[in-house]
Amino acid sequence: MSDIFTLTPDDGDRDEPTRGPTRKRRLSKPVVALITLASVLVAVLVVVGVVGGVYAARLASSFDDNATKIDQAFPAESTRPAPASDGAMNILLMGSDSRADPTTIDDASASDQRTDSMMLVHVDADRENVYVMSIMRDLYVPIPDHGSNKINAAFAYGGSPLTVQTVEQLLGVRIDHVAIIDFEGFKGMTTALGGVDVYSPQAFTSGEYSYVAGLNQLEGDKALRFVRERYAFADADFTRVKNQQAFVKGLANTILSRSTLTDPGKISAFVTAMSPYLTVDKQFDVGTIASLGFSLRAIDGSKMHFFTIPTAGTGSIGGQSIVNVDQPGLDAVKAALADDSLDALQISR
Repeated sequence: MSDIFTLTPDDGDRDEPTRGPTRKRRLSKPVVALITLASVLVAVLVVVGVVGGVYAARLASSFDDNATKIDQAFPAESTRPAPASDGAMNILLMGSDSRADPTTIDDASASDQRTDSMMLVHVDADRENVYVMSIMRDLYVPIPDHGSNKINAAFAYGGSPLTVQTVEQLLGVRIDHVAIIDFEGFKGMTTALGGVDVYSPQAFTSGEYSYVAGLNQLEGDKALRFVRERYAFADADFTRVKNQQAFVKGLANTILSRSTLTDPGKISAFVTAMSPYLTVDKQFDVGTIASLGFSLRAIDGSKMHFFTIPTAGTGSIGGQSIVNVDQPGLDAVKAALADDSLDALQISR
């Protein structure tokens, strides 16, 4: 597993849940949601590309039929960067902060909810590498027509369109697809795979579960606890982020293993368990998944790289804890995203 740039700590989950009107679907535990979504998207794309034929089409169709579609996911075209000319792709993953109330993201419009977690998945033009960049929820950035605020406020102000516009202006690249997930599918996903082997950098305990330094097989509630725990660590979110990235790496290796790819029942159970909990832009359909999946057929776990957007420590504005942008580091990421050269950035362990 690789981290581009050294992680800078934030102040954890201090935002209080916002109470809004009761809606149709419930989104919870956004940190877990984003981990799961990153994994599921990679899994669906790769599986469709690998297994081929009628079976792959059936899996893709299941995904398309069961995942909820966002009709208005993007801002006005006049505000957006141009599409990448080389075929590189950027997918924005979001989790909505709705710990206290049911909510819907069917229309992805302005609401009382904030995106508590956010990741950008960059698929390079030659389809040889996938980069997953975590964006700190408390990152203090300009939000179009709303001044500067934590980046997770963009969803509350203007739903998916404003969040996409904020990220596009921050990073200088176009977001091609948007996806959101409900964490409820997490336990079913790990069970469908028969567990996931994950390496923990240190031993710790969370509730009734204990984890060793080294290899752990995680499934169901034990997997959920592993990726959520932060209070067990002196550096809190630092180690939690590392554990989350270790889990995604382990999950990708499990999905791409021969024992999974040669087991149609296991693949089908995995996709079936997760697709009802996904919400995507309406362009992210069967054809797009099949095409991208086929182009990623050579990807393995070593070609997935995880890093966090460069930050410059924490601060406080108006009594709120914020995370500051490391502008020189961000400029380097923007340039690398623009010319599809993330592989050239210095990698730190």
